[in-house]
Amino acid sequence: MKQDTKDMEMSPARLGMTLEDLLREGARELIEKAVGAELTELLGSYENVKTLCGQQAVVRNGYLPEREVLTPVGPVSVRIPKVRDRAGGGVKFNSSLVPPYVRRSQSLSAALPWLYLKGSSTGEMGAALEVLVGEGAKGLSPAVVSRLKSQWGEEYAAWMKRDLSQERFVYWWADGIYCSLRSEDERLCLLVIIGVLPSGEKRFVAISDGFRESAESWKTLLRDLKDRGLTAGPRLAIGDGALGFWSALAEVYPDTQAQRCWVHKMVNVLDCLPKSLQAKAKSELQAIFMAETRKQAYTAFDRFIRTYEAKYPKAVEKLLRDREALLAFYDFPAEHWQHIRSTNPIESTFATIRHRSNRTKNCVSRNTLLGLVYRLAREAEKGWQRIRGFERIAAMDAGAVFKDGIAITGSNDDQQLAA
Repeated sequence: MKQDTKDMEMSPARLGMTLEDLLREGARELIEKAVGAELTELLGSYENVKTLCGQQAVVRNGYLPEREVLTPVGPVSVRIPKVRDRAGGGVKFNSSLVPPYVRRSQSLSAALPWLYLKGSSTGEMGAALEVLVGEGAKGLSPAVVSRLKSQWGEEYAAWMKRDLSQERFVYWWADGIYCSLRSEDERLCLLVIIGVLPSGEKRFVAISDGFRESAESWKTLLRDLKDRGLTAGPRLAIGDGALGFWSALAEVYPDTQAQRCWVHKMVNVLDCLPKSLQAKAKSELQAIFMAETRKQAYTAFDRFIRTYEAKYPKAVEKLLRDREALLAFYDFPAEHWQHIRSTNPIESTFATIRHRSNRTKNCVSRNTLLGLVYRLAREAEKGWQRIRGFERIAAMDAGAVFKDGIAITGSNDDQQLAA
């Protein structure tokens, strides 16, 4: 569990990594896991072979000297394990993925996206790996690839059972992500929560499967988080208008304030207007949430209602339904507004995953899908930056109250913290 927590933390050195650095590190981890799966298969095939003394005949025996595979984004260091044949039969381990002669890949930048996009099919993953290391990848058996995907599923299951008693989140983004992939007999809905730590860093809180974003599915997930030690909810949760999440949140974490996603709201409102008016209406909606103060936002809100209420009551009704929840962000630091007015962190992160699932038409198992999504999500997490103005979180924790994004607390000490 400690190792999992360590993996989630981004060191100061990693924060300064370039995209090429992250690609190289991701490639190294991926290659080592795939080679490890190959070795496990080899050892399994000799599991029943014993020496005259009854010992296991073929066992692990450390690593070969580390070597570099040259790629378009620089060298990637890899370690290949080796085996010892105690029975003297000459058994050796030669990786099909990274054979001894491989020193150069064809295109790392192309290989990683293809590997993930093609990842749900064992046959297609071999083709993807071929882009990374060349012709040698053709020898990577479907059994090895299946073992690797099974390992991702096990990692995901352990992550969803991790202890959360030491965690605390300031903000949550929550959304239901529908996949075109089908798991056994139905299309899956992923229930996703991303949180902001007191340090301002963003982390995945949960990735689970639910039934059409139902209240019961969200309650199950939130109760599980609470049972694992997350006793206090965030100060603010950001999500779309799905009633399932909000009713579950009110029951499990009743002290959390609600902020409706402006991106989702604008799409819903504009869908009720003719295309000829949508550009003008979008500008008027933006005038609401871009207002400097809540009072100015109310003025812009009322102006929109007066303009469209007579002819387009459905559009106005959709906007009025969440009037206060749409403006909750005014009670938080102005530096955070760009982050907490929408669920964009989830939308942008899962855009690639949606693309990947659209490329795969066949049915996959629940564990395969969740394991693959987990690996994609954790890779994306490595490149996240802290939210703008994260220093204001300390002022919030110290008791500072914000109005229209500015600290108004009466305590001089708190005002200094918020300054």
